Amino acid sequence: MNTEPSNARPLGKPLEDWSPPPVPQGETLTGRYAELAPLSAEAHAALLYRAYAGHDAVWDYMPVGPFSSASQYHRWVRDHENKPDPFFYAIRNKDTDKWEGAASYLRIKPESGSIEVGFISLSPALQRTRAATDAMFLMMKWAFEAGYRRYEWKCDALNAPSRRAAQRLGFSYEGVFRQATVVKGRNRDTAWFAIIDKEWPALKEAFEAWLAPSNFDTEGRQMERLGDLTGLVRAANDPSL
Repeated sequence: MNTEPSNARPLGKPLEDWSPPPVPQGETLTGRYAELAPLSAEAHAALLYRAYAGHDAVWDYMPVGPFSSASQYHRWVRDHENKPDPFFYAIRNKDTDKWEGAASYLRIKPESGSIEVGFISLSPALQRTRAATDAMFLMMKWAFEAGYRRYEWKCDALNAPSRRAAQRLGFSYEGVFRQATVVKGRNRDTAWFAIIDKEWPALKEAFEAWLAPSNFDTEGRQMERLGDLTGLVRAANDPSL
């Protein structure tokens, strides 16, 4: 039994002037290189299936896919569109004017101020493009400007590209939950990453600097790397560095 006076025990900092943020409402998110619209079977399924066709590796670490036919993918999108959690967006690459990927908010907990980005399925045409980074920035920006305190990224601990992407985007590594779940009959250890609200202003500046047209040459090659710009923010919080 703890007999110390209550004022001698460590307690969390009171949250003054904070209230639970809203859940995603489905507004279109528009940036310099990407546009995100609520995922729709009618508007996006056929176009996205075409973008993913022949690239089954997109689904290796996902709890869903690969899809054997356009109709199968259409049914999956139809079953998930308009759901509140996970809440899916389709991603349009403004450079190509094509819908080339999807991502979602999930594990949305306004009462804790926590929200996760996941189900990130980028077609090869969208991978490693300015639009892909802009899409992640737009989702992050909405979450923090809506009032969320914590923005999470989780992935299979074996998914090295996803782990690198999280850290490039400014997420700090928080550890691995061993045997966290079973995906497609296989064990999954889950790596956790997160950004918290006090880190957002500096990360926003880093994204805006990287996405600026002046950061790219005439052939679209970056002048400064985003990982270098976000690295200083992560260095203060990431034990893996």
